[in-house]
Amino acid sequence: MAAVEKLRVVIADDHILLRHGIKKILAQNNNLEIAGEFSNGNELLIHLKEDEPDLLILDISMPPINGIDLTGKIKRMYPALKILILTMHTNKQFFYRALSVGADGYLVKSDSDNELLKAIKKISAGRTYISPLLTDDFTEDALNAYRDHKTNPFKGLTTREHQILGLVVEGYTSKAMAKKLNLSPRTVDHHRSSLLRKFNMRNSVDLVKYAIRNGHVEIK
Repeated sequence: MAAVEKLRVVIADDHILLRHGIKKILAQNNNLEIAGEFSNGNELLIHLKEDEPDLLILDISMPPINGIDLTGKIKRMYPALKILILTMHTNKQFFYRALSVGADGYLVKSDSDNELLKAIKKISAGRTYISPLLTDDFTEDALNAYRDHKTNPFKGLTTREHQILGLVVEGYTSKAMAKKLNLSPRTVDHHRSSLLRKFNMRNSVDLVKYAIRNGHVEIK
């Protein structure tokens, strides 16, 4: 009988003790193989250019690029790579942001060891995993709708539009945005107008309300 091909897993978290703990849990399953561990996003991106694993366990709060932005970047480069977000954050806004950029699962660090293994099994089978701490508020249909570009305008934004939207939410004027991003005020106004069209909003006040209500937050 042919041997079962192992699922290759990479761990990215800046806390070494947590990485050791995850590896210990994964060692309980003979079908899982640790293909690498990294403490920051830059190291991870360099590794992925040379060796793409099957699944990535990724922390949100990790230097120099946070896990949410990193997930979006990785999914654009390696769409087949499954990503499980592992975080301390139970705030719905973090969850929505993670799903909107393509995360396949969202696990909270206070969840049990068994939940980690369940999460890996579920997303490796092509399904979405949500921590039990959050599942009461969501259904599979709702998740699919959120990922659908037609009902999720956040997913269609460019990197620059994400930046502009974040600054709009923070209350920056066009002049202040231009200075911060080293752009001309006219260019900033062009992006702001584009955002209003994409979200079908009449003004910036409505846009800010929508962005906050639907979880568009900057992860510091």
